[in-house]
Amino acid sequence: MRILALVILTIATLSAAPSARAQTYDPKYPVCLQVYQSWRDFYFECAYTSLAQCNMSAWGRAAQCVINPYYAGGKASPGRRDRRHRRVF
Repeated sequence: MRILALVILTIATLSAAPSARAQTYDPKYPVCLQVYQSWRDFYFECAYTSLAQCNMSAWGRAAQCVINPYYAGGKASPGRRDRRHRRVF
């Protein structure tokens, strides 16, 4: 009886909870376009390298440009490093 009650409680909890969304931000681009489809439904297009480029895409649409909080940034080239040398007296 306890197992049946536990199974029913688990199913009720899982069905009542909102579904988890996948990651919406692409860490390769610094700017994202948030597009509104309805009052509560929206999605992100992270494919812009500048706010100006994103604003041109958002023009005339129910959308806004946002800074990507997960942007990884440019990777430094592994070639030459800036080293500090100690002065020898």
